[in-house]
Amino acid sequence: MLERARAVLDGEEAWVVGGAVRDEALGRPVIDLDIACREPEQAARRFSKQARGALFPLSERHGAWRVALEDGRTVDFTPLRAGIEDDLATRDFTINAVAMPLAGGEPVDPFGGLADLEQGILRAVRPTIFEDDPLRLLRAVRLEDELGFRLDEQTAELARRHAALVDRPAGERILAELERLSAGGYERLDQLGLLTPLGGSLERLRGLGETTPEMRPVAVFGRELKRLPVSNELRRYGRALLRAEPPGDLSARSVYRFRRDTEPWAVEAARFARGGEELERAIEEARAADPAEPLLRGDELGLPPGPEIGRLLALVEEELAAGTISTREEALELVRRETASGAAREVTDS
Repeated sequence: MLERARAVLDGEEAWVVGGAVRDEALGRPVIDLDIACREPEQAARRFSKQARGALFPLSERHGAWRVALEDGRTVDFTPLRAGIEDDLATRDFTINAVAMPLAGGEPVDPFGGLADLEQGILRAVRPTIFEDDPLRLLRAVRLEDELGFRLDEQTAELARRHAALVDRPAGERILAELERLSAGGYERLDQLGLLTPLGGSLERLRGLGETTPEMRPVAVFGRELKRLPVSNELRRYGRALLRAEPPGDLSARSVYRFRRDTEPWAVEAARFARGGEELERAIEEARAADPAEPLLRGDELGLPPGPEIGRLLALVEEELAAGTISTREEALELVRRETASGAAREVTDS
């Protein structure tokens, strides 16, 4: 990736900037490359042709272009309108404001980013970074979380002072940062006053113990999660967790009904609802005992298509789970009794 970029920009002024320099210095894998050059569109087109990557404008307003490679890596080409130090002055944090000549050579580090990298410090390049781009409020916490760094006190104070701006970016950009946070990252958002403006609270999260990346935003935002452009899958997952209530007992019927309301996320829902390890074990045992095939199919009931078929099959499934029936014949007899009972009720009501 780097060698191909050097070949494409041979003889031209070009710099590797931002996270690629940072990650290389930290010994982390370099997934995305950010190159500042004079003619980013032309460079991106040449690179995409050689690398057979997908080319698209990253920012029409700023003139940046991205090439997405088949292996998931990306190469961004951004405009270098003045000198490299002027470019670095527009960056967010000092650790991201270090540049290396693409052709090789000594780094340009006007803000002491390499020293901050050694000390694990996240420091603002200038006092207006959060006003210039409020998404940097979330990025600051995410970088702390991922790198194990800490905001210096002045930058932390800047974040607190501008916390009200945190909900200004597009929902997609906010969500992309939140999805990468650990539970400790959400704690840090709260410490900096960034969580409340987003509609979040740590009350539920703090009582959950170990959590998954999908569970954390549901715990933090609850029903306010709908304010963010989450996927349909996460939306369904969130609804299942938020409606979960631990059963009054661990009978087979109670566990079945809990699973009916929360699968395929019943174990996570049990944890979210603080149902205890016994409920989680009961769910796992019930899953292991699930039959490979249903006792009855809808076309075996002899009824016209409609919701009544679904109701009867659900009844058979529950009674099978509860242990009151175990064979196809018993299931058919249950359906006959239920159908007869329903018919009798209709006659009485009429």
